[in-house]
Amino acid sequence: MDFSILNIISLVGILGFSVIAWLGSENKRLIPWNTIIFGIALQLIIGAFVFIVGSQVVEGLNNLLNAVLDASEAGARFLFGSGIVPEPGRTVGPGVAGRWIVRAVGDPLVTVPGDTIGYDNLNLGYILAFRALPQVIFFAGLVSLLYRLKLIQPVVKIFAILFSRTMKISGAESLSGAANIFVGIESALAVKPFLGSMTRSELCAILTSCFGSIASSVLGLYAGILRPTFPSIAGHLVSASILTIPACFVISKLLVPEQGEPETMGHVPDEPEEEGKTRPSPVDSLIVGSLDGVKMAVGIAAVLIAILGLLALVNACFNGLAGLSNSPYTLLATVGGIFELITIQNILGVLFLPLTALTGVSLDWNELWECSLIIGRRLVETSIPPYQTLAVLSAQEVLSSRALLIVSYVLCGFAHIASYGIFVGGLATLIPERRSEVSALGFKALWGATLATLMTGCVAGLFYFGQPTALGL
Repeated sequence: MDFSILNIISLVGILGFSVIAWLGSENKRLIPWNTIIFGIALQLIIGAFVFIVGSQVVEGLNNLLNAVLDASEAGARFLFGSGIVPEPGRTVGPGVAGRWIVRAVGDPLVTVPGDTIGYDNLNLGYILAFRALPQVIFFAGLVSLLYRLKLIQPVVKIFAILFSRTMKISGAESLSGAANIFVGIESALAVKPFLGSMTRSELCAILTSCFGSIASSVLGLYAGILRPTFPSIAGHLVSASILTIPACFVISKLLVPEQGEPETMGHVPDEPEEEGKTRPSPVDSLIVGSLDGVKMAVGIAAVLIAILGLLALVNACFNGLAGLSNSPYTLLATVGGIFELITIQNILGVLFLPLTALTGVSLDWNELWECSLIIGRRLVETSIPPYQTLAVLSAQEVLSSRALLIVSYVLCGFAHIASYGIFVGGLATLIPERRSEVSALGFKALWGATLATLMTGCVAGLFYFGQPTALGL
């Protein structure tokens, strides 16, 4: 094993992010030592299993998920054709010699079908709208079907019991957190009868786990983006989702310590079933889940269009101010010179630089800066553009395998502003009488989830010793 100073930095980072959370605590005198010790211990045990003891299990899970990912494109291929959604393993366009001829007689800088190119056409003509978003629809329907068949609930219950008994947290927040491994805000429905009487700390924990994890419906989207350069990404996204839940509980309990007596402390409740309501058939569940996936896919597209457009507009304003650098007036030229370096992405990169360094991602300044830019962008751009940039930089060998692994774990979450309205609004709808309290906890939970995902990246960095099998290479 190639153990280095970076592994030590990752270990220190796990403790460092806990300290950072404690500094923002509502009551610094109340330190939940049991939650901290056992929460971190759970992460270390899971991390050791993923990267060392059970690496073959993760590889098998990855192969299974890759088969599901390939199957998920069948519907999109039927609708849009094999030219846009090609068959797995099939190279689109001319062969190597044909592509060479095209460049020889044409523009050498223009991409040719069949190339492995940038994030607007990643490997085999990867197009976000026609390949990634249909996977969201497929996975939403699949998870809905599996829930209807009661295949997911037993797994959720096992994780909930594990979290509750080890970290000494309430059964309701444990159940909601465990459900977050598979679904998003829907996880709050699993504990709906208890939401009204939950303590402030429990509500913060539920919100933090919502922000910190990813729903299964977007797993295919993220995996599809990175799969060409990170073959085992699907298995690692699952492990990242599991790892982040204990981290969310550790961070949230530091930010908002438990000062009350939770109603479900000591036992994990069963998921409620609405009385008098006819259960849908498996086919109905698949259809309803798919329709929910359509709403999610449209929502993702709308958010990306709005946010990326707004960011471009703000950066255009900065660029306009940068034009003052050519002014004959010294003061205006100085102002222009400053704005030549200012963009929203660079500002976030600077803010996240010390946090990124704590993950042990790299000792190389340029690589550390690139990683900080990617991680910082998630806060406003969602995880999709950063994942695309990560895939491109990795394919260009700008980032090392270690950086690719750690950053992919950190990005695995909904810890961005676009999710604030979804999670805070969704939870407030379930308990309208506590709307103001939920809103007040929203940004605190978003900050907690950001720290939790960074902590998850530290766990990946701690157990990565350069083994190529970790990436599936």
